[in-house]
Amino acid sequence: MEHFAPYRPGCLGIFMCRRIKTPRGITAVNSNRKTPKENHMYLITGLGNPGKQYERTRHNMGFDTIDELVDRHRIPGSGIQHKAMYGKGMIAGEKVILAKPLTYMNLSGDSVREFINYYKMDPETELIVIYDDIDLEPGQIRIRKKGSAGGHNGMKSIISQIGTQNFYRVKVGVGAKPAGWDLADYVLGRFSTKEREEVDKAIEEAADAVEVILGEGIDAAMNKYNAKKKQ
Repeated sequence: MEHFAPYRPGCLGIFMCRRIKTPRGITAVNSNRKTPKENHMYLITGLGNPGKQYERTRHNMGFDTIDELVDRHRIPGSGIQHKAMYGKGMIAGEKVILAKPLTYMNLSGDSVREFINYYKMDPETELIVIYDDIDLEPGQIRIRKKGSAGGHNGMKSIISQIGTQNFYRVKVGVGAKPAGWDLADYVLGRFSTKEREEVDKAIEEAADAVEVILGEGIDAAMNKYNAKKKQ
């Protein structure tokens, strides 16, 4: 099985040689709703930045969780398409695409929109986005059915590109930035050894949560994981 990360320099180099142009006119994605369950295919996108210098940083929780799912379910890599490294497989009896956008964080929506349009997905029922959250402590996760970007640039890009904020998301806590720190420096930094131990457990739990969403539904996942850290 080919692991999505670390990125192979050859593939990344070839990809980066192609200049990505953001379209000037953005239209909302058509919902293309599908009713029979067997027609579902889920896009599970983990947000992060490509390249060795960004591996295991706070901003790459989405990439790390995708890697966990790839390993668990032996999802083969399918190369690069729609501005992402991706693979297709089955999780919890459902067809899935696991994707890691190569656009860098602030343009993540370009990739998500292309996948949704190409596969005629309904983002409100067939999209799961995994990303870092500074409002949660390291080791915590939270599942939401919908919501605003909350200041996260990758989520802002996705909402802007697909024209809705009603899609599933799994947030992985990275902790609030210390007073006086620049936010960009903080999220592009790495965890302490102790924090990393907690975060690695949270990544496993985030992958568990994706499996529950696919197998039992979003409400079951919210009930199971959102209450877990409450004391």
